[in-house]
Amino acid sequence: MTAELVRGQNHTLPQTRLEIRVSAGSPVVAGATLGDENGVVRGAEWIAHPGSPQLPGLEVSQQAAAGHRLAVDLEALPETVHRVTVLLALPVGVGGPTRFGTTAAPFVAVTGLDGTEIATFTLTGLDAESAVSALELYRRQGAWKVRAVGQGYAAGLAEMLADQGLAGAAELAASIQEAVARSLARSVAPPPPRTPEGDRVRQASGPSDPGPAPAVPPQPPAASPVQPTAEPGTASAPTPGGPINYAHPRRQHAAPPTPPPTAPPAQPGQAAQPVAGDATGWSMDERLYNQIWGMFEDLARAAAAYRSAVDFAESRMDQELDRSLSDPRNRIGGAGDRAREEARAKRDELTARAREVLDRDLAQLAAEAAVVEPALPAAYAGWDNPVWHAHRIPMELPMALRLGDLHLPERTGLRIPLLVRLPLERGIWVDSGRTASEAAALLDSDRLRRLAMETAVLHAARLLAVYPPGEFSVHVIDPAGSAAGPLAPLVDAGVLAGPPAAGPQGVASVLAHLTRRVDLVQMAVRAGAADSLPPDLDTGEQLLVVNDFPHGFDDRAVTQLRYLADEGPVVGVHLLMVADREDASAYGPVLDPLWRSLLRITPVADNHLADPWVGHAWTYEPPVTPPGSRVLEQVLAAVTAARRAAGR
Repeated sequence: MTAELVRGQNHTLPQTRLEIRVSAGSPVVAGATLGDENGVVRGAEWIAHPGSPQLPGLEVSQQAAAGHRLAVDLEALPETVHRVTVLLALPVGVGGPTRFGTTAAPFVAVTGLDGTEIATFTLTGLDAESAVSALELYRRQGAWKVRAVGQGYAAGLAEMLADQGLAGAAELAASIQEAVARSLARSVAPPPPRTPEGDRVRQASGPSDPGPAPAVPPQPPAASPVQPTAEPGTASAPTPGGPINYAHPRRQHAAPPTPPPTAPPAQPGQAAQPVAGDATGWSMDERLYNQIWGMFEDLARAAAAYRSAVDFAESRMDQELDRSLSDPRNRIGGAGDRAREEARAKRDELTARAREVLDRDLAQLAAEAAVVEPALPAAYAGWDNPVWHAHRIPMELPMALRLGDLHLPERTGLRIPLLVRLPLERGIWVDSGRTASEAAALLDSDRLRRLAMETAVLHAARLLAVYPPGEFSVHVIDPAGSAAGPLAPLVDAGVLAGPPAAGPQGVASVLAHLTRRVDLVQMAVRAGAADSLPPDLDTGEQLLVVNDFPHGFDDRAVTQLRYLADEGPVVGVHLLMVADREDASAYGPVLDPLWRSLLRITPVADNHLADPWVGHAWTYEPPVTPPGSRVLEQVLAAVTAARRAAGR
């Protein structure tokens, strides 16, 4: 159960190896200080910052970004350390915001290494401050706790460091900002600005080379928002505060992009009619992808603005009540009652106005979704979209793939497709264990495992359906043969590279085959000798579906699987794992890097996904086929027919 902290509240930490995730509305500097039993920072060597990002038990980002992950191992800290304070500061001299009051409220989450949230804190109420002590981890009677601090400093980083007893705070603050300025070009850009009318700003641009990888961990971009940051190698840094460049940097074209469709002129007093594909791009697929990106960001910002307004209304009511009732004569009788009524009335008025704005934005987004969804190509479409009934296996790889839908509690019926770029740059983990969601709590373990495998089959089928014939192969490891039912559509259609591998010998054979492929392709690429690959080697993309991991895996097999997860995606070998992490607890921390390298999704609705801009907990809805539909069988039959026609 996640503890949502307010300023000053604390919470016991159940473990000592943690991640601290930071999400902000614009690039911020993230650091941490170590304090002794009195909270004093004894020297510059007790501070982790972009210029010196690593200390024993502590590691921070090396640049400014809208999202950060700080790694903390409390057991590895020196014995003299009793407090770890997480600091946030706005970079200076780069043309960005100069105070937190002009940006979305920063969000901080303390999580376990598996991403499970332990405590969260939204830093509301900031105004002129340009630096803030977000939260602190402190030792009390041998146990560690987290406290929400939210102490801001208008004079910036120097004042904050001096407040913690550091000598030479001004000089160190200047050196930190200098280090940040040198690497700011690598920071993650904020969401695109909005025009006064509320429309997204889109900018056409020619193709460009991939930029450096962002500091935020690998989550797909906003249209694929889990945890929706830019993918490595796809982010390009726009001018600070300027519009985002939506051009796909990996596509090279000689011709300029075709202009997007335009909406008919709006009637006076009415919003413009939405049009599918009104974002920029080199093709309709890319324009739709960018449009979904924009819809996701619009929904995230609209919900963040509403929640911030509600928090402000509550805070203002509390302040007015405190001021009014500070006089003992006003605490009882008519004066006190009138003060309470007036404060509540103002609160209700502010909340109602915020809700009106939210409802307007949600209605516009719902209208846009209504015209976008029917226009989506098969790779982006839900299984209930009629486009699948006329689907033909393409001759070119699409730029993205749909993994499900996302929504927020403000309007659960407004779904945003969850898209990931192709080819996959990380594996996928379908969590078959019991999660904190209500949907999972209502199902028994066997039912969850079956649903997880059915979800994996749907993803594998979609990948087969969007790749050109013969350019994508699927291998299955089912050690105990327990997934025969869910795997039946793939087996019956004959689209697998071989029968599902069972037993120790089957597991070892498939892993050895794929490991050999990764080794050979890596050596050929490094030597620049692609022509020297064995003629029997399949150089197409490979997907390994693993059921019920780690059952049936010995230590050697686990090591090979970790190797495939780390090295496979670069050379076209991808993992799709169905596993319950609790079942793998016997391996201890040896599998932690494996879990962190995979994109975790669930077979039932779960709000475990977070975006990097405002830290919303998005509810993920897995893909499902309509009841009674045979769309899956029809799509797999089309894959088989296309392979036969291509002689594969």
